[in-house]
Amino acid sequence: MATPRKAPKRANNGRFKPRAKAANSGRTTAIGVAAGLGALAAGVAAALRFGLLDRLRAVGTAEHPAPDLAPNQPHPGPDARAPEAFRPDPTAPVTAAEREGLRPPPPVPTGFTEEKHAETLQ
Repeated sequence: MATPRKAPKRANNGRFKPRAKAANSGRTTAIGVAAGLGALAAGVAAALRFGLLDRLRAVGTAEHPAPDLAPNQPHPGPDARAPEAFRPDPTAPVTAAEREGLRPPPPVPTGFTEEKHAETLQ
């Protein structure tokens, strides 16, 4: 059977006396360190699970190499033109869909307008 705990003693000034340090403070430190390492391991596991560490790994791209655009290649001069197959035809007619796509957007109404606030004006 466990013995009941005694109430702390008071000093002459009426305050409680400080208790002696526990003998198992090394055990408490070990538990704290283990809990910290466990939390760190859980954080790393969550980062791996949700892909937060993927950006640290080098990943290949799906793009093909373009050796003519490499920085060590000479820059084309003003007289260099694209091959004939890649030049746009300046005499080609513009379709209605392309013309609609090139039209500027309508202006956005801003501020106070009578149509917008007709009920307020009455």
